[in-house]
Amino acid sequence: KIMCGIAGVINLNNKPVDQNQIKFMLKKIKHRGPDDEGIYCKNNFGFGHVRLSIQDLSKAGHQPMYSNDKRYCIIFNGEIYNFIELKNELNHYYEFKTKTDTEVILAAYQKWGEACLEKFNGDWAFVIYDSLKNEFFGARDRYGIKPFYYFIDDDQYMFASEIKAIIPLIKEKSQNHRAIYDYLVYNRTDQTEATFFNKIFKLKHGYYFKITDNQYSLYKWYNLKEKLTPVSLSFDQYREEIKSAISIRLRSDVPVGVSLSGGIDSSAVTSIVYNDLNLKGIKTFSAVYGKDEWADESNYIDEYNNELQNMYFTTPSANSFFTDFTKFIFAQGEPVASIGPYAQFKVMELAHGNVVVTLDGQGADEQLAGYHYFFGSYFKELIKNFKFTTLSCELWHYINKHRSSYAFKYLSFYLLSNNLKSKIGRKIYGNINHEFADVWGGDSTIGNDLYDPDTLNDSLLQHFEFKLEHLLKWDDLNAMNFSIESRVPFLDHNLVEKTLSLPPEMKINSAETKYILRESVKDILPNKIYKRRDKKGFSPPANKWFRSNNFKEYIFDMLESKSFSDMGYFDVNKCRKNFNDHLIGKTDITKDIWKWINLNVWSDEFINC
Repeated sequence: KIMCGIAGVINLNNKPVDQNQIKFMLKKIKHRGPDDEGIYCKNNFGFGHVRLSIQDLSKAGHQPMYSNDKRYCIIFNGEIYNFIELKNELNHYYEFKTKTDTEVILAAYQKWGEACLEKFNGDWAFVIYDSLKNEFFGARDRYGIKPFYYFIDDDQYMFASEIKAIIPLIKEKSQNHRAIYDYLVYNRTDQTEATFFNKIFKLKHGYYFKITDNQYSLYKWYNLKEKLTPVSLSFDQYREEIKSAISIRLRSDVPVGVSLSGGIDSSAVTSIVYNDLNLKGIKTFSAVYGKDEWADESNYIDEYNNELQNMYFTTPSANSFFTDFTKFIFAQGEPVASIGPYAQFKVMELAHGNVVVTLDGQGADEQLAGYHYFFGSYFKELIKNFKFTTLSCELWHYINKHRSSYAFKYLSFYLLSNNLKSKIGRKIYGNINHEFADVWGGDSTIGNDLYDPDTLNDSLLQHFEFKLEHLLKWDDLNAMNFSIESRVPFLDHNLVEKTLSLPPEMKINSAETKYILRESVKDILPNKIYKRRDKKGFSPPANKWFRSNNFKEYIFDMLESKSFSDMGYFDVNKCRKNFNDHLIGKTDITKDIWKWINLNVWSDEFINC
């Protein structure tokens, strides 16, 4: 297994590729693969690869890698977890020379063509060159766990694992104002194939491409909705499914740890690893803020003190964030919707040097209705299906357990017309300049893509299609910035398809989210976590951080700068007034302030440089 970075250029005008161009691209993503580097250039294309060795640490895993008949050449980022099983299936067909999953991909493509993608259990982005057909085939995994960015015009197709390897090579780089508007107004990113840069796109999850005779074609190979068929799972059966997903992701020749937040998802992973898989020495990595902080989850993490012997902690602070925020923004490559991912950034920094692979609970919320607004879509489903007895029961439990009106607000919202939902769904962050809003505030697909579910399962599917990927992108970039591979067992496609096929009452039951997960690990999960009903995620106390002296001085200087006003996104006078109100505690505009800083630094680092 090889976690890494890939980069390449295919000249559609048939001009030869300059090897120095590939070297430059690899230099920009060297943090993704510090263990090895390889380049292959031929005629009008060049492939580059940087390697972080995970499985088969020998030189046999070097990339670009060639098939045993030299017909195919591949560069690959990711993991095919079932490579051992596939290798056994292909042994009679292909003579393997390495112990890598990279060679298994080559053999599988040689045997099954693009249909090989359905065979893979894993996370991937790869490109294969077929020298006989002079054809390129590239693919991305089902849910967008591994990144793949590209630039295309009449002359060339450039691709890489990170945008920062592509953007310096574009002659006329510019920001995507439509993406910036959605970011400021809807607080959304990555819901389409577009990026924050004009002319740079993502290969969409579940898609593959071909370049034949210099013609680019795009195909959808995976449709999650089509994979769903009604299924019934007992709590024990579900536990086995999770255990299988975790177990196969522990295949590694380097140390593995767990990112432990104190929430149910990462705690379930930790408890299964410790109890069911008997890995008593597992290392965990957590961010804490002090027990007097709302965002702190140490009271839950501490429930493991009597079991785990290798628990590591980091404490992000105003001072650490002031030191790190420029590095953090550069690592992300595109604006980030909140400061939450910074906590994960610090967790990965902590894990660096202790482990090379981490497991986390990403993806559980989207298939098990972990966010509280999913109550709204479930209640809507019960109303539409005239299940008023169940609805009454769920409403009673919700009121008594959560003491909140949050679900009712979302139910009311989901019952509105699409036009009203689109207007109300706009969350005006950032004190936007009216001229910018007037130009770019046209129709957006976000309302229909995320705010129009008829059922709970519709809402979950919408999240998989349009919302999950930004979390996976931050996960990848944070981990790889510190040369760590992050694995997400809840996104094993077998588990996802079975979970989403379950009836809604196995996800929300008696106003408890993640019902089947809670019950399946009840005997090994600390009782305090099992009964937990709140959800914090990675939520640093940034409202206080932005009132610190360092940030106060920095933000005032930024608001007075020509570069900030020249961006044209914000009403600077409103920003000044609202920041003063924030400083005296009259309001909390943390998200606004972060977007001022993020867009200002991002523009300087990537657009104006």
